[in-house]
Amino acid sequence: MPDALRVLSIFGTRPEAIKMAPVLKRLSATPSVESIVCITAQHREMLDQVLELFDIRPDYDLDLMKPDQPLGELTANVFEGLGPVIKSVVPDWVLVQGDTTTVMSAALLAYYHRVKVGHVEAGLRTGDKYQPFPEEINRRVLGAVADLHFAPTEWAQNNLLKESVSPEKIIVTGNTVIDALNLVIQRPVELFVGPLADLSDGRIILVTVHRRENFGEPMERIFEALREIARHYEGRAHLVYPVHLNPRVQEPAKRMLSGVPNIHLIEPLAYLPMVHLIKRAHIILTDSGGIQEEAPGLGTPVLVLRERTERPEALEAGSALLVGTDKDRIVSETRRLMDDPKAHAAMATAVNPFGDGQAAERVVEALLAAQE
Repeated sequence: MPDALRVLSIFGTRPEAIKMAPVLKRLSATPSVESIVCITAQHREMLDQVLELFDIRPDYDLDLMKPDQPLGELTANVFEGLGPVIKSVVPDWVLVQGDTTTVMSAALLAYYHRVKVGHVEAGLRTGDKYQPFPEEINRRVLGAVADLHFAPTEWAQNNLLKESVSPEKIIVTGNTVIDALNLVIQRPVELFVGPLADLSDGRIILVTVHRRENFGEPMERIFEALREIARHYEGRAHLVYPVHLNPRVQEPAKRMLSGVPNIHLIEPLAYLPMVHLIKRAHIILTDSGGIQEEAPGLGTPVLVLRERTERPEALEAGSALLVGTDKDRIVSETRRLMDDPKAHAAMATAVNPFGDGQAAERVVEALLAAQE
């Protein structure tokens, strides 16, 4: 396809793959686009699950994942591995999503090669360069490098305008995670099997904790809160925690939470059962960014275990509440949502602020329009 728009999509983590999947589907369905996919496999096991679910077949697999890899080493490895790919493909656009080190490195390298960069989920900011770390600075680098900024909301658009990004370079698309949810939520899944076999009765509190800025004392405070919540609701609720593969999460989780009868430490779930678990849960306690976007679309209240969030839209809509890492605050807000049906219903029925499921179409339309 000599006259086709050549788009090289680069990603490395499971959340990036989930949010890029609808865009890749749309690119592949567009005759005037040649879509090339390169993965860095920053999270190998977790990424492969999503590739299979969405039938994504990479053209290039750099397989850069190493245990406990320092950020500087990962950045250097992305540069070294990705350089020959960009030279070989000679893309018109490099398309990246989110704010990981892979994304920042890929975009910066594309800039060095004078290749235009499109950034999906642009404009998220907390204003604190260490919250989250290193994603906040990664996002600012992307804001300087990108040629098209696909902002998920008007709030994100306004952040970019404050940084003097030209308005014509910003397209408010909605968040592609809503597109991804729509692609999979109707697929049936047997949820209560394996480690979840005995949990079909009773309420479920879903927990995900993995962020780098919560390593150490903040994570231990969260786990102390989980133990207290579990004791209070023993026989009435189950806490289900798919534990991230990072050793700095695995060690304290097993040390502090193993042996509590109604805390269930399980391996990370594939995306499809995870989506159904989000929908089935009574409430979610999380430091994840993506779940703050997914849960409102499924009617599940979220308590955000972070000091700051780059997704204030969920807070303003009332579907999420920022509780930080203070043990007493986590316990009290959890008990309020568990014990007060009106408080729970108010959050569960809040309007989803993250779009209408057509974000991928807007991304591809903007890429095509930019070439005209």
